[in-house]
Amino acid sequence: MNQPSDTSRIDKMRAAARHIVRELGFMQKGLAGTDLSPSAVHTILEIGYGTVATASALGPLLHLEKSSVSRLLQRLESDQLIEGICDTADRRSRRLSLTPKGRDLLRELEHFGRQQFRTALDRTSAKEAQTIEAGLTLLADALRASGAQKQPIVQEVRWHQGYSPGVIGTVSALHAVYYTQNYGFGAVFERKVASEMSEFMSRIEASANTVFCAYQGEELLGSVSLDGQDLEDGTCHLRWFIVSHKAQGLGIGGRLMEKAVNFVDTQGYRTTRLWTFKGLDAARHLYEKHGFCLTHEAPGAQWGTKVIEQEFERTRA
Repeated sequence: MNQPSDTSRIDKMRAAARHIVRELGFMQKGLAGTDLSPSAVHTILEIGYGTVATASALGPLLHLEKSSVSRLLQRLESDQLIEGICDTADRRSRRLSLTPKGRDLLRELEHFGRQQFRTALDRTSAKEAQTIEAGLTLLADALRASGAQKQPIVQEVRWHQGYSPGVIGTVSALHAVYYTQNYGFGAVFERKVASEMSEFMSRIEASANTVFCAYQGEELLGSVSLDGQDLEDGTCHLRWFIVSHKAQGLGIGGRLMEKAVNFVDTQGYRTTRLWTFKGLDAARHLYEKHGFCLTHEAPGAQWGTKVIEQEFERTRA
């Protein structure tokens, strides 16, 4: 057990915390250079990072009452910063996501916040910066453990584009575990995912191809790949879309699909196709939300199990 903290030490830490709050702008009417309240800014950040995807999850995270969350979300929707779409699995719930205007604001908030810390850390040594990072993390953990923070601290979701060590094995494992447990797939499916993704990674440096991954710490929460060389006629193939069961409901899938369609549009692909099977309703909802339409379905067993295979296509106007 740690040694007891005396009153003098506690008061020094409290004074430092108050100073941090003031310097970061939490006492001002507008936060981070915006005209938004601190709770509104935090809402944009947490929805954008995929930490929360519903109003019911937002309240406990920000320590706000249900009525306060409702008013907050109404204003952000009125300002066209967020949007809510009915969850196909639970019609009483709406999944929250940022609008294009909201994503622009998220980038501005990230730049503002990073610049604040960068300016401060420029005055410190690398060792001092590490000490600050460790100290803030330890304090947050201690507050959580003491019960002062009811909601567990959720690490910021880190987004990575391109190859990262272990991605082939982890994405293959996520597919194998999920589809074996829920749909009876087996070794044929896992082998197919691993071998085809390995081949794809040999071409990952080509500008036509990419992979997006979401991480918390070193744990991969979800991934999607775009293969611009697999199909003919300049069509892009969306492949290996998966979200860990630990990250279900956090908005990770929606963010991955946003990044995927932004990539194909930026690259100039007129058509994007994907293959899946009937019964994956949550995934289908995301596909259709991002412009994909079902074009063909028929019985098949290419993944080692008989299913109704489906082909979806998105055509850029």
